[in-house]
Amino acid sequence: MSDIPGLAELERAADLVHAVMPPTPQYRWPLLCERAACEIWVKHENQTPAGAFKIRGGIVYMDDLRRSRPEVKGVIAATRGNHGQSVAFAASRAGLTSTVVVPEGNSVEKNAAMRAFGAELIVHGHDFQASLEHATRLAEERGLHMLASFHPLLVAGVGTYALELFRAVPDLDAVYVPIGLGSGICGVMAARDAVGSKAEVIGVVAANAPAYALSFEAGAPVSTNNAGSMADGVDCRVPVPGAVDAILAGASGVVRVSEDEIKAAMRHYFTDTHNVAEGAGAVPLAALLKERDRWQGRKVGLILSGGNVDRPVYQAVLSEGDESETGT
Repeated sequence: MSDIPGLAELERAADLVHAVMPPTPQYRWPLLCERAACEIWVKHENQTPAGAFKIRGGIVYMDDLRRSRPEVKGVIAATRGNHGQSVAFAASRAGLTSTVVVPEGNSVEKNAAMRAFGAELIVHGHDFQASLEHATRLAEERGLHMLASFHPLLVAGVGTYALELFRAVPDLDAVYVPIGLGSGICGVMAARDAVGSKAEVIGVVAANAPAYALSFEAGAPVSTNNAGSMADGVDCRVPVPGAVDAILAGASGVVRVSEDEIKAAMRHYFTDTHNVAEGAGAVPLAALLKERDRWQGRKVGLILSGGNVDRPVYQAVLSEGDESETGT
């Protein structure tokens, strides 16, 4: 399989995914449309069995691993949460053990979900990169299969949500996608190209974690010394070179959004749709609202990539809002 899957790979992945879960819905929410002055279609990846898009990639990857490497008995991964839930869910279905390494201060509720799906949870390091380095060492020490957060099979798996979206709403002008390590946006670009859509694909990062925006601007991977966004799913400081190459080739831009803009978008999702969006899931809406003049009267897709936010965090975000945010 190439780094960017074609239509055949995406359709095979979709067969695997849909054997486990139904397609997620894409809805046009009138209040969101009024707020942004355009026609918005939200792809609800917060409605998967793990509450986020990553589960699709885990299903596809683990199916391949079970067939191609039957000697593997256990897998290990580093995560801030959604990748880890995907790994634990899919490993349990495949009869494999799973070990997941998370950084200190990680989401309490995501940690609980990973354990519930069957993972051994290890807390190590001050951020994702430190957890990743520790997981790589443990893979060698324990003889476990290391499952990276970016891989062509993961791209094919998560790209199935975009295949669903483009086939359900074939005339989109643009799609805004959060960028963590890049599997989601690469899957969206792959599906767009596979079905012949002309939609622009626009990546979104937190201003406090700008590695992929810096990389897009520089035309090459650019790491940062730190990252510190409350949107943990996009809190990346070391980009994946293959993902950067694909984004440079297929995306029309990468937008930065502030912490306040992310929190406001989380509140807008609740007010306008009564859906819970975690920080990373809300960044596409934040970016669209930031660029709303560009898309007036046009048709835009937003990837609500997940809804896995801790209750105290979400309560604090909601409490920061005021009455001015309830209207357009």
